[in-house]
Amino acid sequence: MLNLPIAMLKFFLILALLFQDSTIALTSPTSGEILRGMVEIQGRMDAPNFTSAELAFTYSTAASDPAAAWFTLQTFSQPTAGPVLTAWDTTTVTDGDYDLRLRVNFQDGTIQDILITDLKIRNDEPLPTPTPTATLTATPTLPSFSQFNATLAPPSFSQETPTPITTFPTATPLPTNPATLTVSSIFTIFWQSAALILSMFAFFSLILRLRKNI
Repeated sequence: MLNLPIAMLKFFLILALLFQDSTIALTSPTSGEILRGMVEIQGRMDAPNFTSAELAFTYSTAASDPAAAWFTLQTFSQPTAGPVLTAWDTTTVTDGDYDLRLRVNFQDGTIQDILITDLKIRNDEPLPTPTPTATLTATPTLPSFSQFNATLAPPSFSQETPTPITTFPTATPLPTNPATLTVSSIFTIFWQSAALILSMFAFFSLILRLRKNI
């Protein structure tokens, strides 16, 4: 009869330990991750029989040494369900490789540690420049309505502006002056006048002679 209560007690203790293990975790950052600036540490510690907890870090080379110094980031007097446990300002420590530890203390005096190893703090190194990868994707495109109209439009011809040519008026010959006397005309008039004068002189001479005879 005594074996049944003892067996049941062991069963409940095993269940408690399993439940306890499932509710203690560190989910971020992850092992091997590069950290810069302020980093959120995420996890949970809402285990039964919780007494206290401590979040600390140390150098990766010293984590395996039981006497290694751990530097406290945050202490907890109450269990936290998460997701964010605290924020770690990584600019306050020297660049290097570190390990992070969540240590939970229980009422029965037991301790449980959760470790994240090989965290790389790199605040002094420049950020890597991503190399763009050129990808050529052939995307068929239909011509727009304006482009379609442009293909149907008749070709335009550029008209050259004629260069003005300066022309000067041609001198028009004046008509012949009718009053102009030629040399032959002058001689003709002269002989006609002379003949007229001689005729008149002969006429008057004949009249005078006739009067004398009377």
